[in-house]
Amino acid sequence: MHSPKDQPVVIIAGPTASGKSALALELAAAFGGIIINADSQQIYRDLRILSAQPDAATMRRAPHRLYGFLDAAERGSVAIWRERALAEIAAAGTGDLLPFLVGGTGLYLRALQRGLAPVPTIPAAIRAEAAALYDALGGTAFRERLAALDPAAASRLPAGDRQRLLRAWEVVRATGRTLDEWQRRAPGPAPLRFATILIMPPREALYAACDRRFVAMIADGALDEARALMARGLPSDLPATRSARPAVTPNDR
Repeated sequence: MHSPKDQPVVIIAGPTASGKSALALELAAAFGGIIINADSQQIYRDLRILSAQPDAATMRRAPHRLYGFLDAAERGSVAIWRERALAEIAAAGTGDLLPFLVGGTGLYLRALQRGLAPVPTIPAAIRAEAAALYDALGGTAFRERLAALDPAAASRLPAGDRQRLLRAWEVVRATGRTLDEWQRRAPGPAPLRFATILIMPPREALYAACDRRFVAMIADGALDEARALMARGLPSDLPATRSARPAVTPNDR
């Protein structure tokens, strides 16, 4: 049994289709580990195919946690995930299991390692204002507006990253401080020992892997899954709906 201060945690990170999940599965099976999801889309049960969640056969080879634990109608967040991830890591330590965190959501991994900024709750009116402005202007023009309020966020975020652009806008509009300013107020990292494996295949190999995954997802029923999600008529600003609608608006093309 590990104490919180010496609990080891292995992070396996990299871009989509880089082989993170396959590597984590082999390591977890070999070393008595548990796999904990750190992908912001794989937390939704409605996105099993669209977010490439592990199938039943894979989950039988090693314990998997935090996959599909939210309904698409719920608004997931880094704070919700971090709290659950810390609980799963603690449970793994109690059972002498080595936790492997797997995912491509950098915000989640940074929040776990460095601590989470205590940003106040954003009023619904400001969230609605940001979403309406983004939809009216498109990502490029919205990012230009954001640059006047938060130049750092605007410079590092692509125009198509709707969720993070909206978050940056909402925080500075609601609090008068940027996300970077709030992050500097973070309470500090969790008392864990982290080791990181970063998988970065050559671009050509990665593109080929993405193409193969896309074909496999279509064959597995991704379009039906997307239609089922959209048929629920959920608000377009929910994180889960991003996987079932175009990521780029006409104004960004």
